[in-house]
Amino acid sequence: MEKKTILIEKGKVGGAGIYDGALTSKTTWEIAQKVATINEIMEQSGRPRFEIPWEDVKQTVNEAIFDRKQQYSAHIKLLLEETSTVRFTYARGKGKLLSKNEVQITSKKGESVIYADNIILASGSRPRYLPEIETDEKIIMTSDGIHHMDDYPKSLVILGAGVIGCEYATIFSNLGKTKVYLIDRADRILPFEDEDVAKVVSDNMLKNGVTIHSTAKLERMVVVDGEVEYEISNLDGSREIIRVEKALLSVGRIPNTEKLGLENAGVTLSSRNYITDSKTRTNIDNIYAVGDVSGHIALVNMGEIEARYAVELMYNKVTSEISYDNVCTIMFLDPEVAAVGMNEQQCIEKGLPIKVVKLDYSCIARAIAMRKTEGFFKIIVTDDDEMKILGMRAVGEHASSAIQAIALLIKMNASISVLADLVHPHPSIIEGIQECVRMLLNKSIFKSAVFKDAMQCYRRTAEEVEHLQEL
Repeated sequence: MEKKTILIEKGKVGGAGIYDGALTSKTTWEIAQKVATINEIMEQSGRPRFEIPWEDVKQTVNEAIFDRKQQYSAHIKLLLEETSTVRFTYARGKGKLLSKNEVQITSKKGESVIYADNIILASGSRPRYLPEIETDEKIIMTSDGIHHMDDYPKSLVILGAGVIGCEYATIFSNLGKTKVYLIDRADRILPFEDEDVAKVVSDNMLKNGVTIHSTAKLERMVVVDGEVEYEISNLDGSREIIRVEKALLSVGRIPNTEKLGLENAGVTLSSRNYITDSKTRTNIDNIYAVGDVSGHIALVNMGEIEARYAVELMYNKVTSEISYDNVCTIMFLDPEVAAVGMNEQQCIEKGLPIKVVKLDYSCIARAIAMRKTEGFFKIIVTDDDEMKILGMRAVGEHASSAIQAIALLIKMNASISVLADLVHPHPSIIEGIQECVRMLLNKSIFKSAVFKDAMQCYRRTAEEVEHLQEL
């Protein structure tokens, strides 16, 4: 059966994955990390700090965007030219459902209607605004505006201490030209992560001059004389009024579900305005939703996996069920944090008895060679003889390179023993994984009884987990 595909896009191909999103922020983070590393060396030798002009930062980001944009553009162009083998059409315009099989395309050329056996909705998301705060993307901004500034702000307040808020606090504090304030309603940043992970990151922020307003409630944020004035209230009843040059709102994203004509096709939304009914399917059997609108994990790689799975469902080609349990994530902080599976506090919430092993970076030869010994590996397994892996957290240099093998073992529902005898490259950060596994098997080179501060191996029994749940 001949299969034809039409891609409808009203804006820029690639969306937030390229523009004002993952690629832009991570390119900026890479620059900031290099600046911070250089300045560590400069300070150790008593030399003046290195500074990079903001226009140079913007130029590098724009070059990265251009490279990725060209790849997408060239690919689409080649697909359109290969009409003998690929039945692909690209339509620039707004798409709107007229029925479960009809889509209206509105563009500069006018309107047209196409018929489709199957439809995938991948309309993405946008930054969340707060109705009480006037956001002009110049003085008070979201991630859509932060990269378009003309220069470093002398001072910046960030509302929201989740991943994105902490990433931007890391970026601007590492670049060294901006005094950063972070407003956090919780008692610590990254409240969804284990406390030991959050502490390493927050300690570095504080060392870098970031002011963290913990357990603080934002009472107001307004523009006064071209600057931002914000007022917070603290748990003890005290209030603070602070003036800064710019503000960044990092309070989440909302799915783009309006104006899609969902009601015309009978597609229903969840209470939070997400589309998916179950694993990329909507309540209408031939309509699928993937990416940020699906209501699962809002990551570029997850959107791609969901899209592939949706196509397999359409043509009954599914070989394995989609899983959200072994998704690898990276938090671009200082140091880098990588995660897969459950963390310790999630295991406790689920009432799971566990064994936990932690290895400090100071015990890893590659970390010592890089002079980057801050961080740790933390692997969580079931508290039984099989010791199946439930999750891992890597905090430190090259952290994102260390979790893929663990993700595979989680997917395979395998035990840790397979990693114990695997020969890892030396010196490499991932040797730390092998040492963690050996600690659990009581075969490690160094012993936790000797290096108590750098190596830990402990259990959370059923009784202890139950007690922690009650706290």
